[in-house]
Amino acid sequence: MRALSFGPSGEGYVRLTAFAYRGETEEAVGRIETRRRGLRAARSRRVRKPEAARPDVRSRASKDSAPRLPRLPARLCPRPRILFVGINPSLRSAAVGHHFAGPGNPFWRLLHAAGLVPEPVSYVDDVRLPSWGLGLTNIVARATRAADEITPAEYVEGRRRLARTIARVRPRIVSFVGLTVYRQFLGPAAGRGAGPKPERISRARVFVVPNPSGRNAAYPGFRDKLVWYRRLRRYADEGEGPP
Repeated sequence: MRALSFGPSGEGYVRLTAFAYRGETEEAVGRIETRRRGLRAARSRRVRKPEAARPDVRSRASKDSAPRLPRLPARLCPRPRILFVGINPSLRSAAVGHHFAGPGNPFWRLLHAAGLVPEPVSYVDDVRLPSWGLGLTNIVARATRAADEITPAEYVEGRRRLARTIARVRPRIVSFVGLTVYRQFLGPAAGRGAGPKPERISRARVFVVPNPSGRNAAYPGFRDKLVWYRRLRRYADEGEGPP
């Protein structure tokens, strides 16, 4: 073992003591700093919760507060000359409470230009259709932004409801507004193109007119559509419907 020697004034002892004190102090400071870092890390873990663990209050509130559009009522009367059947209401139609209310939708102009109504009309006049022997309904009642949002279950229920409506009001002609709704109701056996069809629905004759939407690529222009609405008028004038 090596002996330690000290000077007459004890300098060696003071230096050794100071060195030991400094070592102990640095060790204590290190322990304190380590503890502080641990506390900071623990607080950070408590504050920074995973995104999935935090409920999205704003999303839930916005869904709960989203307005529910009212059901758009059908315009019906007993034994109409023609019952028009659309796919489903647009969001705007449901919001304003009238059928075919989309900006620029030519349905109402087509009716007048074809001679199916006696005067110029707009969507606010849909309530007057029964007074002219016309009816208007949809195969699906729920309003959507686009028809591809409709579910298969909604079409199934819509076919049942539409069949009951036709049997109850007994129209002379059922005019499907567009091939999509015609095929959805009649199924795979449904024919192609606009015009008169061979099927009978509760003794009512069947006619398909083009969908009036401007996105209808098969009948893009107003006159392309008007041809078939005029043929529908002549078809309605040709013969007697069901007794």
